[in-house]
Order: sequence, then structure tokens, then C-alpha cells
Amino acid sequence: MFLNTIKAILNDNWPILVIFVITLVLVRFFYLRNRHEKVSFYKEFLMILSICYIFLLFQLLTKVEMNSNSGYNIIPFEEIFRYEVGSRLFIYNVFGNIMAFVLFGLIISCYIKPKTVFPPFVISLLVSITVEFVQLNIGRSFDVDDVILNVVGGIIGFLLYIGFSAIRKHLPKVFQKDGIYNFLCVIIIIIMALYILNVIGVLKF
Repeated sequence: MFLNTIKAILNDNWPILVIFVITLVLVRFFYLRNRHEKVSFYKEFLMILSICYIFLLFQLLTKVEMNSNSGYNIIPFEEIFRYEVGSRLFIYNVFGNIMAFVLFGLIISCYIKPKTVFPPFVISLLVSITVEFVQLNIGRSFDVDDVILNVVGGIIGFLLYIGFSAIRKHLPKVFQKDGIYNFLCVIIIIIMALYILNVIGVLKF
């Protein structure tokens, strides 16, 4: 179900995403060139990947579905337990809302480097509330449970940031060099390119 959602979003948005990425790369290249700044390939790649993820996330969250129901729910946990625990709908709606904001929380934590959970919590909360208000005005619904799950995801993302930062500090120096991360990013780019080409039908495998 998650893979089908990803494919649907890529199919709907790949033209604008390609233009957006090319524009972003070119602007960033000349910005760094004119300032004579040292370029870190993996950092630039992760920044662009993060921006693309947030772009696609908000595209998904503001997509108007044919079977969407407008309205609002302000009673905590009412919608969460409307689905049978363990069912596909429960997993899709509960874990889907959490997982969508895990990466969001990780991205914003990597960017602002918070020392406490407060900044990611506030950002996840306000962004999620904003998304729900927008959804309410485009034919979808406002659901406080979505806000709760999104915030939980944002906090998990922050905890992952703390964990990854602690692990990296204790890695051998050879694994802390940019070359290792650059190589991994190249592998990720190749995998992503092949996957996207498969999704849009250029390649079949």
C-alpha cells in the first residue's frame, strides 16, 4: 500500500520534480561557485533530497482524493481506534502518519541541530496543524489524531538524529571522512534513479 502511494505521487509529480531539482542544483552550484565555498557532495545531496522529500510530502498531504470526506475531528484518538488494530487501514493511517513525519523530524533536526526536543516538537505541531487547516479548506478533513501522530513522528525523527549523531562520534575516523559518505550517496542516487525510471515507465525490471 505504501509503495503504491509512493508510485502514485511520483507519477503525478515527476515532471515538476525534475524541473525543480535541476533548477535547485544549478542555483546552488553558482551560489557556491561565486562565494568560492568548499563543496561537500554528500551534504549538498542530502539537502536537495530533503527539500524534495518535504515537497512530495506536502503534495501528498494536500492531494484531494475523490473519496475524501470534509469535516473535522477534535476528539483525540477517536479516529485512531476507528480502525481495527492491526488491519491494513490501521497500519496505513496510524503508521503512515507517523512515518511521514519521522523523516521530517530527522531533516529539521539535522538542519537546526537542536539540543532539546522542543524545537522539533513545536515545528512538527505547527506544520501539522497548518496542513490540517489547509486540508479542511480543500475538501478534506481536519483530524486532531493526524496532528498527534505527525508530532509523534517528528519526535521520533529527533531521537533518530540524536542517536545517529552519537553513533557517528564513536565511529573510527576512517568512517567519518567525507569520501565514505560521498560514495554512499552515489550508490543511493543510482538506486533512486533506477527506481524512478521504473516508476515512470522508462525502464522495466
